[in-house]
Amino acid sequence: MDKARGRFLNTLSGRFLMLTVAFVMLAEVMIFVPSIARFRADFLLGRLKEAQIASLAQLAAPDMVSPELEAELLKNAGVFNVVLRRDQVRQLVLSSPVPSPIVATYDLRMAGPVQLIEDAATALWLPPNQVIRVIGYPVQDGGILIEITLESGPLRAAMLDYGYRILGLSALISVVTAILLFIAVRRLMVLPIRRVVRHMQAYAAAPEDARRVIEPTAGVTELRVAEEALMSLQTQLTGALRQKEHLAQLGSAVAKISHDLRNILTTAQLFADRMESSKDPAVARAAPKLINSISRAVNLCESTLAFGKAEEQPPRLTRFALRRLVQDMADGEGLVAGGPIACLIDVPPGLIIRADSEQLHRVLTNLVRNASQAISATGQDGTIEISGGETDAEWWVKVGDSGPGLPPKARDHLFAAFQGGARSGGTGLGLAIAAELIRGHGGRLILDRSDADGTEFSIHLPKQNDTLMPK
Repeated sequence: MDKARGRFLNTLSGRFLMLTVAFVMLAEVMIFVPSIARFRADFLLGRLKEAQIASLAQLAAPDMVSPELEAELLKNAGVFNVVLRRDQVRQLVLSSPVPSPIVATYDLRMAGPVQLIEDAATALWLPPNQVIRVIGYPVQDGGILIEITLESGPLRAAMLDYGYRILGLSALISVVTAILLFIAVRRLMVLPIRRVVRHMQAYAAAPEDARRVIEPTAGVTELRVAEEALMSLQTQLTGALRQKEHLAQLGSAVAKISHDLRNILTTAQLFADRMESSKDPAVARAAPKLINSISRAVNLCESTLAFGKAEEQPPRLTRFALRRLVQDMADGEGLVAGGPIACLIDVPPGLIIRADSEQLHRVLTNLVRNASQAISATGQDGTIEISGGETDAEWWVKVGDSGPGLPPKARDHLFAAFQGGARSGGTGLGLAIAAELIRGHGGRLILDRSDADGTEFSIHLPKQNDTLMPK
């Protein structure tokens, strides 16, 4: 039972119900306090009026009012004494024995709302059967002021009775208001929100099913906007999932084709290598072009297979000398200082970085290979420069060349697969894979410049995750 109550109070409906009751009760209390003060003032004004009426008999025929009649008049008015001030003369009109000393005096002539509330609180807390004095204005210009003494018990009893009735009515109003608001909010807000939640849960179970996309039906503007936004999101997501499924199927087929095609091209490459030694001049001239074409096709197949993997393995971070890795990469690409494409290495021998050496080797190979191909396309000699260094926050490696620069179309989608080819006829897979590998290190691959003087890329690897032993 307690758990069920706790679950209900944690719901939007339960909390709204509690807040409604609390705020309605607060409003009723704010109404009750001045109301009880006003009731007390009216009660005392009524006593003053009755006492003034009783005193009229004494003033009209003083000789005809016997002590017994005077006592009856005072009893009916509910007071002990009546004093009138007329023409600057203070006159005790009616009197009877006062059972105890007067404990408090209340002047109703100049009492404001705050004073009335304070006096009402005092009257509720005073012990019963205390004698109090009340001063006020007579009605119908019957004098300057009227003063009475009376017992506080009847006043306190009347105030308590009035307060209980007001509190009971307030509680009834609070409950009815809370129930009505609860029903209204549940119908206008809670149920539509639950409907949206059910749609979200149903859609999450089968996001590829277009029938589970929500249809906006809410009448409340805010909920209608939320449903329309959710419908748009679900529609886009469903379309993206279908496209992803189609691309996955297409990628699987392309990977199989690339694998088989690579094997075929490798065999063709072996035969083309033999053709270079042919004594036929025409064959000897055509062989290099054929070999280059086959090599580009093989590279395309290898890049497609690499990009088609579900994901790259997380980098295995180790410490190594950057210069040695750069030198090994340059030797593997056949770049020598005296060749048509010279490779200049400006990396401090003592620079130790922390990264995945195999993945960084792949990135540098891709950048250097693109630079070499860009220079070769010009038919002139050129230079590739690789530099490296570090700051307090990161390590950096720059690869620049003296080639013709990238075409504008390639710069717009430089790291997008199949869109950002850095050279004519390229696919852009190499740069897309390189950027992904650097992002796996928490770093960035950036194009620093590309103009008529050449192109320069920079690799930035952060140091903040460096938790290995110090250098």
